[in-house]
Amino acid sequence: MALRGLFRASHPEPGLAVTTVSALLAAGAGHSFARGALVTATVLASQAAVGWSNDWLDAARDRTVGRADKPVAAGTVSRTTVGVAALLSAAAVPVLGLLTTPPAAVCITLALVSALLYNAPLKRTPLSVLPYVVSFGALPAFAVLALPGAPAPPLWLVAAGGLLGGGAHFANVLPDLEDDLTTGVRGLPHRLGATASRIAAAGLLLAATVTLAFGPPGPPSWVGTAALVAAAVTLTAGWLAGRAAAARGQRSHAAFRSVIAVALIDVILLVVGGAVG
Repeated sequence: MALRGLFRASHPEPGLAVTTVSALLAAGAGHSFARGALVTATVLASQAAVGWSNDWLDAARDRTVGRADKPVAAGTVSRTTVGVAALLSAAAVPVLGLLTTPPAAVCITLALVSALLYNAPLKRTPLSVLPYVVSFGALPAFAVLALPGAPAPPLWLVAAGGLLGGGAHFANVLPDLEDDLTTGVRGLPHRLGATASRIAAAGLLLAATVTLAFGPPGPPSWVGTAALVAAAVTLTAGWLAGRAAAARGQRSHAAFRSVIAVALIDVILLVVGGAVG
């Protein structure tokens, strides 16, 4: 029971998603299997540290609002256990990073510190988007810097990761805006409101798509052009569907789902585009 609770407290869904993207980026960058596995393990440790520290910090608030889906609040794992796991996994990140290259270790440690600062205190401030921009921008940079010789990552790749992270922050918060407000969370999306946050998410993700399509040297590939068209169509369709539902007095998740679809398009482009392209 405790092991299962510890696993759930790590926020496995987003953590494994980011780790999978990192593994694909490592393969696209040209890492050997062993080195790619090391890159992936480093990112997995950082994601676990972020997830566990989040539940450790929010334990009292989760109990107050009756979050039965949170293992610490539900009593399936102790807060102390989660806190120790967070410390151990965070300590492992720079150590694993150093097994690749020193610049890569600095980069992934920066990404971890940025993400931890989101958990406390930036999540409740107008700067809540900043850790997402920094950490997501550092992710593809880490995959490149971990190569032998630590080549410099292309700026367009880092910029695209940062834009994707910013858009992901707004999209991730959208469904829980009201619940967050009742528990005192007032990040940038909460201060802007649902409509402005939806626009910000769409704009940032579309900007990421443009950067991934036109950033690499040479003319844009047909994949990048197709992705850009698909992103524009998807966002427009979601916005129109949302307006139609509002006109009928119905609540619609179409705009949110369209933003998530564009985020997936951007992740595919991020991987297909190559980390050193």
